[in-house]
Amino acid sequence: MRRLTTLAAAAALTAASLATPALAAPAAKTGYAVIRWENTGICQTWNTELQSKPLEWPSSYKIVSKPVPTFVEATNIQLKLRDERRCFL
Repeated sequence: MRRLTTLAAAAALTAASLATPALAAPAAKTGYAVIRWENTGICQTWNTELQSKPLEWPSSYKIVSKPVPTFVEATNIQLKLRDERRCFL
């Protein structure tokens, strides 16, 4: 009986160690990026973990920054682009 308990505990620890990286992986994808609308030049901070993309009507957009982990960092990039006159508003 002791061997069965030890085997079950070892299997549970192994399963838990394998499951932890799988749970942590989606968090690495999340973040924010700055997009620029083509017809107006307005830049917007976009949450990349949303399942849908922005509606491209009547204008299309272009991603103008690399994804960053926090909203504050994305906002700082947006302000920098505005200072460089690459974005309006």
